[in-house]
Amino acid sequence: MTTRATRPLVMGNWKMNLDFVEALHLVQEIGVVLHHQPLEHTDLVVAPPFVDLRTVCSIVESEQIPVGVGAQHVSQFESGAHTGEVSASMLRRLGVTWVIVGHSERRTHYAMSDEVVAATLAAALRAGMNAVLCVGEDEERRRGGEHQSFVGAQLASALSGLSPAARSVVTVAYEPLWAIGTGVSASIEEIAEMGTFVRATLDDLGATGSRILYGGSVNEDNAGDIASVRSIDGFLVGGASLRAASFLAIGRACDDCYAGKR
Repeated sequence: MTTRATRPLVMGNWKMNLDFVEALHLVQEIGVVLHHQPLEHTDLVVAPPFVDLRTVCSIVESEQIPVGVGAQHVSQFESGAHTGEVSASMLRRLGVTWVIVGHSERRTHYAMSDEVVAATLAAALRAGMNAVLCVGEDEERRRGGEHQSFVGAQLASALSGLSPAARSVVTVAYEPLWAIGTGVSASIEEIAEMGTFVRATLDDLGATGSRILYGGSVNEDNAGDIASVRSIDGFLVGGASLRAASFLAIGRACDDCYAGKR
């Protein structure tokens, strides 16, 4: 087993919530708290809707707020006749440094196949972006005992075409579909099992430096327990990232664990 990442990552996926004014207020509120009570061991990233990115990047830069900015999706193409799409180079020009690739909602609702996920991941990495690759099974595959084989195939499809160096910089978010937005998180035992499996699969694929996040109804009440799972290096947070207090409480739960309370 490889050694874990030295710093956990907590990324807030705002999904299709908050206009640019609301986004401005949320990031400023996060900034005020962090300037008075910084997180010493944890990296924070927010992923607003596309229309908020310019505003969020500007306020993060001007007020020196210690958070990264990510996009929720990016095109596999660099330019051309792809109406409605946004390229990685366009995001980089704004100051966006992170991107979520293959979120379950993109896969399920917008026909994002494993092949498109792999091409998108490669495009993001070519542009020098930090990528969070999302994998996870639905309830039917979980009940049928196919969750490991399914997630393993997702990882192999996305990573196999990359160089060993590129694979190791990809962050992987395990997000069981049956726990996303339901208010019911996977159990600690289920998270530990899948975290260990994902780590072993990444090792087999040569992605020895990858961080592993958990996503699926993470909140300030369960973050501390989940952060204690040795195979998990942070969180991909949904609804709880729309409130500064809950998002920062999740970050602080990671910080406390990595400060020796874990």
